[in-house]
Amino acid sequence: MVVLGAGSWGTALAALSARNGVPTRLWGRDAAALAAIAQTHRNQRYLPDVELPPDLRCESDLATALRGADIVLIAVPSHAFASMLAELEPLLDADSAIAWATKGFEPGTGRFLHELVAEHLPGRATAVVTGPSFAREVAAGLPSAVTVHSEDEAFARQLAGLLHAPNLRAYSGSDVLGGELGGAMKNVLAVATGIADGMELGLNARAGLITRGMNEMLRLGMALGARPETLIGLSGLGDLVLTCTGDLSRNRRLGLALGRGVAIDEALRQIGQVVESVLTADEVNRLALKHGLDLPISAAVHAVLHGEVTPVDALRRLMAREQKAEYPPGLFRTN
Repeated sequence: MVVLGAGSWGTALAALSARNGVPTRLWGRDAAALAAIAQTHRNQRYLPDVELPPDLRCESDLATALRGADIVLIAVPSHAFASMLAELEPLLDADSAIAWATKGFEPGTGRFLHELVAEHLPGRATAVVTGPSFAREVAAGLPSAVTVHSEDEAFARQLAGLLHAPNLRAYSGSDVLGGELGGAMKNVLAVATGIADGMELGLNARAGLITRGMNEMLRLGMALGARPETLIGLSGLGDLVLTCTGDLSRNRRLGLALGRGVAIDEALRQIGQVVESVLTADEVNRLALKHGLDLPISAAVHAVLHGEVTPVDALRRLMAREQKAEYPPGLFRTN
C-alpha cells in the first residue's frame, strides 16, 4: 500500500497499515521531513508523540513510491485532491486501486471527490475511508472505528481487512456518496458547535446544534441520493459527534476562537493547519441552493466565515426562526 500525504492523517494511516504487517510506503512533498521521519520514526511536525513502525518506508519521489503499488490511499487536503489525481494519471500501474481518506468537496464546483476520481482515473476499483477518527488517537493505537465505502464490494472488504486491527474496527459499505457527504458536512457543523461553546451558551445549545445539524445532513443527503442509514452511522452521525465535541478537531477549534471574538484570519493562523470547513461551507451552501433546501445552521456558519454576520447575530437569527415540525413529512420515504 502507498499512502499519499505525510500530514497527521496520512501518517496515522500509514503507521496503522505497517503495524498490520502490510508493506507500506508513505509519500509527501517535503523530502527533508520524510528523511527525518525515516531516521527518527516520528513525524515531528504532526504527530511528535507517536513512535512510527520501523518498517514504514518513506519516499519523496512520487514515481518511485507508486511503482508496483496495489492500493494507493490518498490523504491530502480537499483543495489539493484534483491536482494529486492529475499527477497520478501518467504514473499509476494499470491495476492499482485508488482509495482516499480526504474529506471535503472540490472547491469552486461542489463536486464530490469520487466524481473527480472517475474523471481522472476511470475504470479502477475505488473506495473512501471515513468515520470518527482523530489521527492522533489512531496513530497512538487508541480504540477507533472507520468505514470503507466502495461500489466494489470485494475491494471494500479487502481494504477494510487491511486496516482492521486490535484497536481499530474497519467496517465496509457501498454508499460512497453518503460516506463522503457525512465526512465533509460534519466539519461545517463542528464550527457551529465550536462557536456556541466559545460563547459559553451551554450544553443544551451544543446538543441542539448537533441534532439539528444531523437533520440538515439527512435532508441534503436524501436530496442527493445518499442512504439515511449511512448518515446515521459512523461516517455521518459518528463523525459529527466526534468533530463537534472533540477539541482535537481543527474545525471545532476554529469555531471556539470565533465564538470568543477572535478574527478568522488570526484563528486560522493559530491553528496552523488546513481547516476544511472554510471551503466546505461554501460548497454545502452551493448544494443547498441547487436543491432548494433551507439549511439554517450551515447557512449561518457560511455567513460567519465570510464576515457577513457576527456569531451573536447568527445566533439571534437561528433562535428567531418560526416554530415548525422537527422533521418534514416523508423525509425517510424512499419509494
